[in-house]
Amino acid sequence: MPVLIKQPTQVKAAGNKPKIIQEYIGRVNSKTTDVSIAHMTSPGGWGEPGQTPQFDEYTVVLKGFLRVDHQGGTFDVKAGQAVLARKGEWVQYSTPQGAEYIAVCVPAFSPDTVHRDNANPKALG
Repeated sequence: MPVLIKQPTQVKAAGNKPKIIQEYIGRVNSKTTDVSIAHMTSPGGWGEPGQTPQFDEYTVVLKGFLRVDHQGGTFDVKAGQAVLARKGEWVQYSTPQGAEYIAVCVPAFSPDTVHRDNANPKALG
C-alpha cells in the first residue's frame, strides 16, 4: 500500500552557515534506509567539509548553482542541471551565491557513512 509522507523533517546540516535540509524520505522522516530524498535551501557563502561517502548522491539544482570540488577540479551545477557523485569519490559542495536543490542518496544518507573531512569548510565570499 502506498504511504503518504505528509511533511518533511528538518535535519541538521553541516557547514559554515545555516542551511535548511527538509528530508522527505530517509532515515529520519520515513525510517527508510534504501534511499533518501531531501530538499535543500543553502545560503550564499555556504560550504561544507569534503566527504568520501559510501552512497551515490544524485543532485538536481532548482535555483542558483551548486559548486562541486572533486579530485579532478571544480565545476558549477546550474539550475536545470544535475550531478551524480558516486560512492567512494571525494567531493566538496558549496553555494557561493545560494542555491535550492534536491538531493537523492542511495542508500540513504547517514552521518556514519558520509565520511567528512576533519578540516573546516573553505571560506566563501
